[in-house]
Amino acid sequence: MIISKINNYIKITTLFIMLFLISCGSRKDIVYLQNAQQFETEVETNTFEPKFKIDDILSIYISSFDMAATTPFNLTKGSGEDIQELEYVIDKEGFIDFPVLGKIKLLGLSTSEAKELFRTKLIEGGYLKDPIVNIRIKNFRVTVLGQVRQPGTYNVAGERITILEAIGLAGDLDIKGRRDNVLVIRDFNGAKTYTRINLTTKEFIHSPVYYLTQNDVVYIEPNNSVVKTSNLDSRLTIGLSLFSIMLTAIIAITR
Repeated sequence: MIISKINNYIKITTLFIMLFLISCGSRKDIVYLQNAQQFETEVETNTFEPKFKIDDILSIYISSFDMAATTPFNLTKGSGEDIQELEYVIDKEGFIDFPVLGKIKLLGLSTSEAKELFRTKLIEGGYLKDPIVNIRIKNFRVTVLGQVRQPGTYNVAGERITILEAIGLAGDLDIKGRRDNVLVIRDFNGAKTYTRINLTTKEFIHSPVYYLTQNDVVYIEPNNSVVKTSNLDSRLTIGLSLFSIMLTAIIAITR
């Protein structure tokens, strides 16, 4: 009986060791940018600018040498220390309703294009001579899910964020995440696109999803070892349960 128990313990220990070895990943599965050469230089050619989407929240501030003339365009809410600039939401048709100028379509424009549009309307309308237009997206956030250390939704302070920076906000991928098949889900006015990139090669920096847009979702799927381990874990639990029942029955019969 003692020898039988020892044999069972050896089998279980061996199984756990095998599971541990299976879960270990090789260098080619884990390291980013593996084909980047030492001292290699690559000129940035990506001129990405985020485009405005439906339901985007914008902060718009108009300034000029004649600040009194800009007052009608810079509406505020609240009073005293709680005073805040008015924010504008792009409606389902792609418009905002701006003071004095009325309906302005911003859907699909970049920040620089929208600034130029406002400047043109203000100058040609005779409202201001040399206006300065500041526009900022207030709801720029990205979501990182899956095999990362801190999955969640993160606010972006600027207007551009790379997929590497977003992953960095989430604490980087854990050892169980697939680096060669990262999924980016992008929604533009109800149409969703699904793009996969491989972080282990440098070519992904030329991908259209290298720079993320507002409300993009990045999903890191588990690697094969996690899937296999999950299946083995469930079988191991069932096997141990059956073994425990059999062992209890044998002890009861023997006694």
